[in-house]
Amino acid sequence: MVAGGGPGLPADRWERESGGVGTQGERSAAAMPRPAYPEVVDDTAVTGTGLEQVVATLEGLALPSDQAPIREEMLAFARGHPDALWRTCPEGHFTASALVVDHQRDRILVLFHTKLQRWLQPGGHVDGDGDLAASARREASEETGIEGLRVLEPAVDLDIHEVRPPAEPPHLHLDVRFVVLAPAGATVVGNHESQELRWVTPDELVALGADAGLLRLSARGLARARQVGSLGQP
Repeated sequence: MVAGGGPGLPADRWERESGGVGTQGERSAAAMPRPAYPEVVDDTAVTGTGLEQVVATLEGLALPSDQAPIREEMLAFARGHPDALWRTCPEGHFTASALVVDHQRDRILVLFHTKLQRWLQPGGHVDGDGDLAASARREASEETGIEGLRVLEPAVDLDIHEVRPPAEPPHLHLDVRFVVLAPAGATVVGNHESQELRWVTPDELVALGADAGLLRLSARGLARARQVGSLGQP
């Protein structure tokens, strides 16, 4: 959500690289206008804290009409649950997830979740971190083992769903979803949270029985990733 320009790039297409400037205030969606294009943020992304940052992020999103009611539900939940960034909030909590897109921009990486026994995108709890983009990138890195991942801002999709993990009461995940770009030649190494990871096309994702939310995310995320590629960015 950086609004300033970098050397040789217009303000709405600044790619923030290692050592790039930026403060939590600059990243606040409430304080800066929305960029015209997706922005690439690497693993040095500024990490902020606080539910206020999440609220500002949500309020600043330009969303399609079907997503606006989901945003309102998320904002209402945040106002009513000061602990909404922590998994200890029993009714539910914010999560961040990543649609990992390959270098050719035609496949996404999904995992078969060990606990939930479903094909899902990488993602998870934010544990108090209000910088959801940084959380999405971190979760993708931990769950796929891919080095050099970069996250696109702003978020591409919102979703609220109930989860029923073993030995836990049912609760809500308020999931804010980002596109994460994998480098060429990415090597995938999973961890204990999944039983398998697989690069798939949208048609193959349907065959895996993905839910409507993941199918929607895949369509929107691939379009976003291809938009970045069309602008001549890596």
